[in-house]
Amino acid sequence: MLTAIAGGASPAGLADLLFAVETDRAYADGGHSLDFINKAFECLDLIGWEHAADVLPSVIGQMAAARGAEESTAWRQPIDLIALCEHAALELPRLVAGRGNASCWSDHAILSETLLADDPAAIIDALTAAARAGASPADLGRALAYAAALRVARFGTANEHADWETAHHVFTYANAVHQALKRIGSEPGETGDPVEAVRGLLHGAMALYLARYLNVPPASLPGERGDGLDDLPVAAEEIRAALLDTFNRQQQIDAAARLVARHLILGHSPEPLIATLASALLREDAGFHAYQMLEAGVRQFSEWGDGDQGRHILIAVARYLAAHWPTERALLQTADIARRLMRGGELHSRDANL
Repeated sequence: MLTAIAGGASPAGLADLLFAVETDRAYADGGHSLDFINKAFECLDLIGWEHAADVLPSVIGQMAAARGAEESTAWRQPIDLIALCEHAALELPRLVAGRGNASCWSDHAILSETLLADDPAAIIDALTAAARAGASPADLGRALAYAAALRVARFGTANEHADWETAHHVFTYANAVHQALKRIGSEPGETGDPVEAVRGLLHGAMALYLARYLNVPPASLPGERGDGLDDLPVAAEEIRAALLDTFNRQQQIDAAARLVARHLILGHSPEPLIATLASALLREDAGFHAYQMLEAGVRQFSEWGDGDQGRHILIAVARYLAAHWPTERALLQTADIARRLMRGGELHSRDANL
């Protein structure tokens, strides 16, 4: 890695190198390993690529220690999903060889629904068929990420609470694969150079397949099956205030989803809604997963825009966050105390005991 950086490799070239190595194993460390590599690249986009030699080597240890899904029984029995991936990996990287991010292919949403099927071989075939039809790696990543968002949006609340994290991991992994393939495709290689990182698409699709039980039965999306939203506020400010209030109470998963859908269906600007979700996140004792979910959701919303698919993605974010809130909010109190002390304030009055 240091040799490649010192040799002047571009961000796209470094991404091609690291993600090719990472996808030698399937869904390593439950998807965390690939996601952290993507976060390292995004960190460098923010702080500057002159820090690459300090940041990128930090992911190597986890890459080396992570266990791949090929060691998992669920990926081997009753259907050998690893064998399906390995067979498809002989063809898919070459089908997309030399393609950049630009393409005329536009069947993203159709492919997304196909990826939610219950036949793993058909899912793999759909990916390779789309590649033959002209889809770029980034196109395929975008379709996979939306399919994974639908897993979260349609998560059945009869599942165990811990199962939210299964759906979350698939979505954040799929988003990371998408971002990685976009980065690699920003500088297309020579015609004939296979894009080995597209193996991450196959692994993500199989992780999505294994999580299909989370949508049995699927939760209805707001506005579907006669679910009217006319009982909710109309004004954008009132909807967002109601959403914040909803996050004050436990198990308001469907209520939060309906308010997000109401805001977007009425044509209100999505930016204040996203800011409200971010504000709600910051007031909670949120863990890493909640931040991941919001960040990945906003990135995917920006890909799809303010249409049906974008709405479904933000519904997925709201449902996941509502399932985990409210927390004790002790961190906010700690931050408030620290702020007062920095400003010279006192925590206790000297006359309190008089």
